[in-house]
Amino acid sequence: MNHVKTLPIISLIVFMHQFCTSLDTITINQPIVDGDVIVSTGQTFALGFFSPGKSSYRYLGIWYNKISEKTVVWVANRDSPINDTSGVLSITSHGNLALHSRNQTTPLWFTNASALPTNNCVAQLLDSGNLVLFRSGSAIWQSFEHPTNNLLPNSKLGLDRRKGLNWFLTSWKSSDDPGTGNFSYRFNPEGYPQLFLYEGHVPKWRAGYWNGVRWSGVPAMQRYSFIFNYTIVNNENEISVSWNDVYGSVLTRIVVNESGLFQRLKWHDD
Repeated sequence: MNHVKTLPIISLIVFMHQFCTSLDTITINQPIVDGDVIVSTGQTFALGFFSPGKSSYRYLGIWYNKISEKTVVWVANRDSPINDTSGVLSITSHGNLALHSRNQTTPLWFTNASALPTNNCVAQLLDSGNLVLFRSGSAIWQSFEHPTNNLLPNSKLGLDRRKGLNWFLTSWKSSDDPGTGNFSYRFNPEGYPQLFLYEGHVPKWRAGYWNGVRWSGVPAMQRYSFIFNYTIVNNENEISVSWNDVYGSVLTRIVVNESGLFQRLKWHDD
């Protein structure tokens, strides 16, 4: 009798444990399917499947969780949309994140960060908006190193010469299509490194060089120097810029939109 009475309690504990451990993570045994959403610990960002604008295609993305207007800041399969709701994001037996749709053995998108069979990998959505793949506690891949059209606080633009990475922003094709657009914002490392906005391969606007306070071509930055901190790295291993909000409580981002505008935006609650 006592054994029978304790079964519902044990089942409830197991259910609650499974629910709690999947809030912000993906494991080899806990993939996410279209309709699932994982939310960062502080509930600032969410990751799941979405359809942009008037499109019916499905994409895997990260967006702000708490604001009323869905604002996507990163897209995994931006040039490989899914035409139904069969998408699944999982960790493979070799420790990579991979995105599949129904009846497809070749992934639409994957991280290509590991080739080692492992059960020690977990992907976690951090409250910075960074999706990080960990193996045995060490980060082996992160979405901040593969930006799309948004630059979030503490993410970087630039070049990592050791890893062969180039961090730059590329616009969406349109508000209905997050595919790789024609405008990009990136470092030109020739001579003294400078940031340029390009249309295709043609430079359209120059931010200039860093003069210790601001980009030389953006005098308006001086008015906001007390709000944002900038970190500039320029050595044999890396050329990069990152930034953060001094107060830390403002939802703010830099974006290159589909019209070729380079903007800094922040969210105001009405």
